[in-house]
Amino acid sequence: MASVSGKNSQKLDHPLDDLIRTDRIPHIWCSACGIGTVFASCLTAIKGSELDLNNFVMVSGIGCSGRAAGYVKLDSFHTTHGRAIPYATGIKLANKDLNVIVFSGDGDLFAIGGNHFIHAARRNIDMTVICVNNLNYGMTGGQVAATTPYMAKSTTTPSGNPEDPFNLPLMAYASGASYIARWTMLHTRELTETILEALLKKGFSFIEVLSPCPVNYGRRNKEKSFDTMKLYQENTIIKNNADPSELDIDFSRKVILGKFLDVDKPTFSERYEQIYRPEPQ
Repeated sequence: MASVSGKNSQKLDHPLDDLIRTDRIPHIWCSACGIGTVFASCLTAIKGSELDLNNFVMVSGIGCSGRAAGYVKLDSFHTTHGRAIPYATGIKLANKDLNVIVFSGDGDLFAIGGNHFIHAARRNIDMTVICVNNLNYGMTGGQVAATTPYMAKSTTTPSGNPEDPFNLPLMAYASGASYIARWTMLHTRELTETILEALLKKGFSFIEVLSPCPVNYGRRNKEKSFDTMKLYQENTIIKNNADPSELDIDFSRKVILGKFLDVDKPTFSERYEQIYRPEPQ
């Protein structure tokens, strides 16, 4: 049994039990899905930040990843489809002292929610956005998404996707984010360190995490779970500060991982207060 020090020391069955609503376990994520691993990395980073847990808020949208907000023992919001970022923006503007995390999926954040992502990054809203990218709409049946690779099969593209997918780090870069990184759920140590760094940074931070969807995407593309893990291990390369235009996801060649941007600039709240609530002379 693990123990946690503090005023109300308690025994835990798991080192993250103090951050998980254990009454809602077992979770609904499928076997071999990577969301639980990404979620654990996020919670580990939250604990590692040593920031006041009473000042954390997690916001999720609709989708498999969106269930994270319901499992975390923090103030949390499970919002309408595609609207996690505007909810998070309102929370941050209402109380600038809160540490706001958006934990959601590629469909929620970049299809129906794509416009919200662009403008939150443009404004440099002080939040951390973690996108679990499983390359399809995993919860609603495996439909094609804005991130589905070219010629990949889905329920709505049974002969192959005719479209090119979004390059998510490039979109974040072009929109004005302050911090951009990408890992896979297999790179848990690097992912946890990156989330921790993003939490401690002011400004709009974006982290893409590639994660398998074995039931929908994997099955339709004849990709077993161990095949996906092998791709993550053998067909990726870490290249920090890479040109965002090089970050397309194509596992027939090396997919680039790493930290691509880390700059300092004023947040929206800082600029707003400077203009509308200036310090008295």
